[in-house]
Amino acid sequence: MQRATSRHTPARLVTIVGLLVLSIATPVVAQAPPTKLRTKWAGDVTPSRVLPEYPRPEMVRTTWQNLNGEWDYAIADASAQKPATFSGKILVPFPVQSQLSGVAAAVTDQQRLWYRRAFRAVVPRGSRALLHFGAVDWEAHVFLNGKEVGRHSGGYDPFAFDITSALKATGDQELVVSVWDPTDKGPQPRGKQVLEPKSIWYTAVTGIWQTVWFETVPDAYITGLDIGSDANAGTITVTVHSNSGAAGNARVTVRDGSQSVGEASGAAGQPIVVRVAQPKLWSPDQPFLYDLRIALGRDAVQSYAGIRTISVQRDPAGVNRLFLNGKPLFQYGLLDQGWWPDGLYTAPTDEALASDIETTKRLGFNLIRKHVKVEPARWYYHADRLGMLVWQDMPSGGDKTPDNKDMFAGELEHVIDALRNHPSIVMWVPFNEGWGQHETEQYVQWIKQRDPSRLVNNASGWTDKGVGDVSDVHSYPAPIRPPLEDKRAAVLGEFGGLGLPLEGHTWIEKGNWGYRSYKSQEELGQAYRDLMYQLRILVGEGLSAAVYTQTTDVEIEVNGMLTYDRAVVKLPPDAKELSTRLLTPPSVREVVATSERSPQPWRYTTSTPAETWFSATFDDRSWTQGNGGFGRPGTNAKASVGTPWQTPDIWLRRTFDLPAGTLANPHLRIYHDDDAEVYLNGKRIATLPGAVNGYSYVPLDAAAKALLKAGASNTLAIHVKQVRGGQFADAGIVDVTEK
Repeated sequence: MQRATSRHTPARLVTIVGLLVLSIATPVVAQAPPTKLRTKWAGDVTPSRVLPEYPRPEMVRTTWQNLNGEWDYAIADASAQKPATFSGKILVPFPVQSQLSGVAAAVTDQQRLWYRRAFRAVVPRGSRALLHFGAVDWEAHVFLNGKEVGRHSGGYDPFAFDITSALKATGDQELVVSVWDPTDKGPQPRGKQVLEPKSIWYTAVTGIWQTVWFETVPDAYITGLDIGSDANAGTITVTVHSNSGAAGNARVTVRDGSQSVGEASGAAGQPIVVRVAQPKLWSPDQPFLYDLRIALGRDAVQSYAGIRTISVQRDPAGVNRLFLNGKPLFQYGLLDQGWWPDGLYTAPTDEALASDIETTKRLGFNLIRKHVKVEPARWYYHADRLGMLVWQDMPSGGDKTPDNKDMFAGELEHVIDALRNHPSIVMWVPFNEGWGQHETEQYVQWIKQRDPSRLVNNASGWTDKGVGDVSDVHSYPAPIRPPLEDKRAAVLGEFGGLGLPLEGHTWIEKGNWGYRSYKSQEELGQAYRDLMYQLRILVGEGLSAAVYTQTTDVEIEVNGMLTYDRAVVKLPPDAKELSTRLLTPPSVREVVATSERSPQPWRYTTSTPAETWFSATFDDRSWTQGNGGFGRPGTNAKASVGTPWQTPDIWLRRTFDLPAGTLANPHLRIYHDDDAEVYLNGKRIATLPGAVNGYSYVPLDAAAKALLKAGASNTLAIHVKQVRGGQFADAGIVDVTEK
C-alpha cells in the first residue's frame, strides 16, 4: 500500500500526519443545495464528456486516459466496509452535494462516501501505470481489484499512486474509492465549507472534485518539475524529479513558438539552467510563456515557463510599492471564492473555469485573490496564459490542537509545491482574518525559504504580526489604507461587498445579503464609482494593491460583480475605465496633518457645549487639550489612539495656519466612527452618517473651498456621535492634484 507524501518536511512545523479518529458528538444534519440555479455551461456536461482536457498543463504526456464520467456511489456509515451494493450513479468529478453530480445529497462526518467504476488499461511492456487524482476532499482510500493501492489525506493537493502491481492482465479493472470528510467537525483545512451553511459559510464539498486520470510511463519516469526563472540573468531553471529507479541526464529545451531558444542537460534532481537571449518577460499586459520540452530516458513531457520578478521596492517618492519586473504596478483585483451553483467546488467545463478570469480581465482588473480555496491546475494555467496576477490563500482550518497544526502545515507544503511553477502566482497568503492562525512568524520564514521567488502576506486582515512583505487590512464597504511602513508595502486585502440580488439569478429567493445592499444596478453602479474615487486617492497616498469583494455572488451572498450563474455583470458600464484610472493615481499633498503618523493637538469636550461651539471666534480655552486620534483602544489595530474617548459624544476643535497659495482640489481627510458633522471657519461643510474603518476623503465643494483662508489662521470643528461598536475621531486636509 502507498501513502501519498511530499518530498520534504518543513522544519519544526509539521509532523507525520496519520489517520484521524474523531469522537462523535451531537449528530449534525448536513444540508444539500436548496436551489436549481445553473450556469449556461451546465448544459454542455454529459456523462460521455466531463472535463475532457488534460488536467495538468505544466507537465503534459500524450498517453493518458480520462476516468471522469459516471461511477457507482453509495453513502454508508463511516465505520462500514465496502458496501455490497451501490445506490446509483454519480458524475465524477462533481462533489456529491452538487447538482451536476446527479446526486445532490448531503454527507455528514458520521458517514463515508464510496465510489466504484470499471475501466480497461493497456500497459506496454517496460512501462508503469499511474493513477492520478486532482483532488479529493478529504481522506481517500483507493482500491484496485480488491487491493488497497494507497491512501491520501488532504482536500486540495493532487496525488498519484503506482498501480502496476494491482492491475489484472486482461479485462475490466475495478477501481473503488472510499472517502471520509468531517468538514467543519474535523481539524483539517477546509476553507469556507460547513455542514450547515449560512452567511459567508457555504455548502460542504465531499469526495472527488477534480479530474481522475490514468497514464502509462516508462519504468524510469519524470515524477515532477520545479521551474524557476531569473529575469536579470535571462535564465529558466528546471529541476527534473524522477522515480527512485531513474538514472542519467535530463534534457531541457526552451522554445519560443516553433523556434528553439535554449537547451541544457543535467542530472535528475539537480537544477538545469537554460540561458535565453533577450528574454521576454511575463506580465498582465504581455503574458508571454516559453514552451518547454523535458526528456529523461524514454520519458518526455511538455511544459511552459514565464519569466518575471515580483518585489517590494521604493518608488521615486520613497514609498514602498509592489514592483513587477522592476516597475511599480498597482494591483487591483477581485476576491475570488471559486464556487459554482451547479458544481460547487467544480466548474462545469474548462470554458467556464476560464470565463471568470476572462471577465475579470475584460473589466480592467489585473489581480485575483484566490480566497481560502485551491483551484485545479488548469485554472492557474488560464491565469498564466491570460496574464492575471494571483494571490493564493491557504484554505483555513483549525488551530486548537496538534492535529490542526500538523494538517495545516502538511497541506500548505503540498499546495505550494503543487502550484509553485505558475508565474501568475505572485503572493502566498497563509492566513485570513485570524481563521486558524498560529505561529505566523515561523510560517512566513518557512514559506520565504521554501519559495523565495514570491512575496508573502502574513495575514490578510485583522491579525497582522508585522512580518512578511505587506501590511494588509480589510474594510467594508469603503476602502482604507494601512499606515505606510519602512519595509512593507500597504495593501487592502478586502473592501467593497456591494450587494444586489437580481431576480432569477439568486441561490434562494429571499434572505440574500451583501455588506451594503442596493435596489438597482444604477444605484450600485454609483456606489461603486464613489468607492473608486476614494480608492484612487489612496493609491496616490501609497496604497499598493486593493481587492474588491467579490467575483461572483456565492450562495446567499449577493455582493459579486457577477451573478452566481455568471449571467449578469452588475458593475457599471464604465468599470474598466475606473480600473484603468487606478494605474495613474493623483498626487496627494498633506496640508493639515492627521494624527496617523504623529499626534496632533486638539481642544475637546465630552459635555454638551454652547450652541456656537463651532464658530471661528468661540473661546475654547476651557476645553481640555489632547492629542488625536480620539477613540476607544482596540477599535482598529491601525487607528492610533492619542486620547481615549468612550463617552457617547465628543466635540473637537483645532486651529491651523494655511500657507499662502492656491489649493487645487482640497479634501477633508477624516476617520469617523460613528456619525460626524464637520465645520470649517464656522460653517458646516460635511454631514457624515455611519462609520468608516479608516481615513476617507470628502472633496470640498466650491463654497467650502472658499472658506479656507490662505496665509491666515483657520478653525476646524467636529462633532462625532457614538452609535455602536468601536469609536474613533480624527481629521486633516489634503490637496489632490492630477500628475
